[in-house]
Amino acid sequence: MNRRTAAFGLLTTLALTGCGASEAGSPPRYEANLTVLEGGGHGPQLCMMVMESSPPQCGGPDVVGWDWNKVDHESQGGVKWGEYRVVGTWDGARLTLTEPPGAARKPAPAHEEDLTSPCPAPEGGWRPVDPAKATQPALDEAMARAGTAEEFAGAWLDQSYMKGLPAESPEANDPRRLVLNLRFTGDLSGREAWIREVWGGPLCVSGAARSQSELEAIQRKVEAELGDGLVSVSSSVLRNQVTAQVWVATDERRREFDARHGAGAVALNGVLRPVG
Repeated sequence: MNRRTAAFGLLTTLALTGCGASEAGSPPRYEANLTVLEGGGHGPQLCMMVMESSPPQCGGPDVVGWDWNKVDHESQGGVKWGEYRVVGTWDGARLTLTEPPGAARKPAPAHEEDLTSPCPAPEGGWRPVDPAKATQPALDEAMARAGTAEEFAGAWLDQSYMKGLPAESPEANDPRRLVLNLRFTGDLSGREAWIREVWGGPLCVSGAARSQSELEAIQRKVEAELGDGLVSVSSSVLRNQVTAQVWVATDERRREFDARHGAGAVALNGVLRPVG
């Protein structure tokens, strides 16, 4: 199973901060709400991504000290699994339980990125400057043109006007009403006029620290650097950074990534969070 995507099944995202020892001389403890599964020739393992087969399948770090006789669980075809809150110490490859597993806690609602345009709305609100060029083909051409620039840093559509508007409404996804957002690194002068040659709808051009090609290069390097320790990785146009998820993330390791790739270029998050 591809460790970098959630193409199958269930993905629970838990953002962490690094920590030191919980008490002087004692190793730090970590916690998470995850699926634990045993089967397919392996013992109990932590699962971030579960393939929704029958029975389910997954792979992850081993859990030391697990006893299925002491937890409620499901079982099918020699596979045992369930969702739990686990707490334990981490040795870099496996979690050793320090207290009995408990019922999994309900995860916080997933954070949705804000697609609102960073440009101030023009007087009178967002509207086409040339309705004849505010069409879907014109939009496609504008995005394709922007992508040819070495400084291109990404694109998205601000459809905030859709709030409260039924998806089946004739006005839904109307190119004349959405705002095309384009980001570039470097000097932005002339960029809007260049895009206006093909696009007449609402437009916001803004700056970025890293181009799309630079983010892609950083992501490839992160994948190679973390290897089997990588849980997932992705790039964000809105945050203009690469997000990498590992089992345990520490402040020391974050500083290493800042020094290697530039401050803020990589957000390193952990699945297991320090017990607080």
